[in-house]
Amino acid sequence: MPTVAQSSTETDWVSRFADDVIAESERRAPGAKHSVATAPVVVVASGLSPSGPIHLGNLREVMTPHLVADEIRRRGYEVRHLISWDDYDRYRKVPAGVVGVDESWAEHIGRPLTSVPAPKGSPYPNWAEHFKAAMIESLAELGVEYDGISQTEQYTSGVYREQVLHAMKHRGDIDAILAQYRTKKAPGAAKKSQKPVDEAELEAAEGSGAAAEDDGTSSAGYFPYKPYCGNCNKDLTTVTAYEDETTELTYSCTACGFAETVRLSEFNRGKLVWKVDWPMRWAYEGVIFEPSGVDHSSPGSSFQVGGQIVGIFGGEQPIGPMYAFVGISGMAKMSSSRGGVPTPADALKIMEAPLLRWLYARRRPNQSFKIAFDQEIQRLYDEWDKLESKVAEGSALPADAAAYSRAVRTAAGELPRTPRPLPYRTLASVVDITAGHDEQTIRILSDLDPANPLSSLDEVRPRLDRAENWITTQVPAEARTVVRSEPDAELLGSLDDAGRESLRLLLEGLDTHWSLDGLTTLVYGVPKVMAGLEPDAKPTAELKAAQRSFFALLYHLLVGKDTGPRLPTLLLAVGADRVRKLLGA
Repeated sequence: MPTVAQSSTETDWVSRFADDVIAESERRAPGAKHSVATAPVVVVASGLSPSGPIHLGNLREVMTPHLVADEIRRRGYEVRHLISWDDYDRYRKVPAGVVGVDESWAEHIGRPLTSVPAPKGSPYPNWAEHFKAAMIESLAELGVEYDGISQTEQYTSGVYREQVLHAMKHRGDIDAILAQYRTKKAPGAAKKSQKPVDEAELEAAEGSGAAAEDDGTSSAGYFPYKPYCGNCNKDLTTVTAYEDETTELTYSCTACGFAETVRLSEFNRGKLVWKVDWPMRWAYEGVIFEPSGVDHSSPGSSFQVGGQIVGIFGGEQPIGPMYAFVGISGMAKMSSSRGGVPTPADALKIMEAPLLRWLYARRRPNQSFKIAFDQEIQRLYDEWDKLESKVAEGSALPADAAAYSRAVRTAAGELPRTPRPLPYRTLASVVDITAGHDEQTIRILSDLDPANPLSSLDEVRPRLDRAENWITTQVPAEARTVVRSEPDAELLGSLDDAGRESLRLLLEGLDTHWSLDGLTTLVYGVPKVMAGLEPDAKPTAELKAAQRSFFALLYHLLVGKDTGPRLPTLLLAVGADRVRKLLGA
């Protein structure tokens, strides 16, 4: 059994929430305080609706309880992380940008997600399973341990029958709670935020979509249960009568005109309305911790109202934070995602799982952050590598070290990592120049440190593959690096004596400086020597200007542009013989 952590010495948000969850679990358990060995199972929960691609904003709904659950497991407690797949929700709209979907899917609006056909060409049996599959694969790669619950299976198999009948019996009590909010303005209506909202925030604000459902009110009275029509299978139904003693329920469908009377004690084709369904599940599963998005946390919204309704089912509201939006910086080609909002699978194509975990672990849930699909990913990787070095040498701050630990391992063990993690920006530059040619790539990467060459590209995978995916999917063609095939004779012929001398000094030093560090010293040192300084002289403003001018000359001669990959990497990639040719030797 894992050793119980000394949480009082921890400073990160995950440990603090773990302390609170353990304390709350013990408070709810009957009898004396439990030891770790006899403590009740701690239940944390997430909810995801496979109404379309499940995006990186939705991932926070999972990662927040996952990180807390994992910390509790590290302390030796038994934990269940439930993920409720809200696949019995209604199909609300045809999402834009989904391959294999056209406007003909509009005919399915109002049906359960598990009754809607999957996109054309999908191997999955229905819409919900199609979009669940990508998330399930991503969660496995991220090391997220969970118990998945299909709400379609729960409702249609009668698991919730007693809870449904209980809700209908106490519909007056539920109605009285909801009535407190019906005359109030919708959350956020009174005051619009002045902060710009990006596309990812708009998508995240939708949550599962279930928060916007009607609450069960009709002209015939209040009924917290909504059947799916027995004829068209849509939820455009209205309950017109219900008899508690017999459980006979009568409904009619506004979509097709069908009407019938059923016994709710035997009927399984329907579900509780969202604001009743959610607290019912809290009570049924004994959930201790569940975060909620901004859309569910406003006055009168699902989480707040659910905190009152849960008592009707004999349960308590979970503790848990409101989590903030996750934004995106840069998306060049994200056709697989709704409205251009990327999914965890999209992110995992260009970054390793530990880095993506770290982005969620290092920020408190109420802090928003952005996930980079543009050049910023290179800076993020630099920051990550620097943190790894600090952790290795023991100089990282406690909270940073904790976030790193949660990123690279779970209670079950270490996540796969790149054996030799060369800088991401270097790998990206190399695959940009070589177009992914393996032999050229290993030659260049071996030249980075000739004393310790690579024996195989497997040493730099999967990071190399992620960098290659980033170059090929996120960097526009016009921004890619194309090395000149022939020297720029016109530019070479126009150089003055100083220009020709600077190229001579560079070419003269190639053989003795042919490594990443050596070429870095060389390209920065040539302008210093030209200025009559030592190669290790400290830069001045004038010297920096001379260096920029020299670098621009080299870029023009090598790739025909003002800028490009870092020059030492570019020189290694081009190769000494070709460099000599292009620089006029």
